[in-house]
Amino acid sequence: MASEHHMDRAKIERGVRLMLEGMGEDPDREGLVDTPARVARAMEEVCGGAAVDVDGLFSVTFDAGCHDIVVVRDIPFYSLCEHHLLPFFGRAHIAYIPGPDGRVCGISKLARVVDAYARRPQLQERLCAQVADAVVGHLDPMGVVVVMEAEHLCMTMRGVRKPGAMTSTSAVRGGFAASSTTRAEAMSLIFDGTHVR
Repeated sequence: MASEHHMDRAKIERGVRLMLEGMGEDPDREGLVDTPARVARAMEEVCGGAAVDVDGLFSVTFDAGCHDIVVVRDIPFYSLCEHHLLPFFGRAHIAYIPGPDGRVCGISKLARVVDAYARRPQLQERLCAQVADAVVGHLDPMGVVVVMEAEHLCMTMRGVRKPGAMTSTSAVRGGFAASSTTRAEAMSLIFDGTHVR
């Protein structure tokens, strides 16, 4: 189902102008005069994920006869912390076991679903769960693991000011939740590319 999400660029521009005034800046000075319009265009790009048709990403699958773990690692993503509207960015890792029919999706679709949910004001915990639930809902796999590792600029630039601190989250569904051995194998493939023996 296509999203009805729409951004109001004029409202964003007015809001940015008001924010600049609130910061004691002159929004009409040379360096800032075009900033509201630039920020509005940037927000359309950075937060455009809500307009993505996630269902459409999974509209085509392939009969691969695959019943083993499929892993896509190190998918770069960026998002905006919904509490401070500062970026967080890192890498996502997705592992799934296809359902009994052995059908798989194109691997680029997994990266696209990460982008669709990341490109909006977010919490990393929610983002991780949304990606896992989308894979479950559209592929009906035997199990899914999503792991995300990210640096949050709201923790780097303000507050505790700890650059380099990483936040890791995971969402585990289906057979991976039920079997510690299978989950350990997926985590091993995600983090060092080898099978657990």
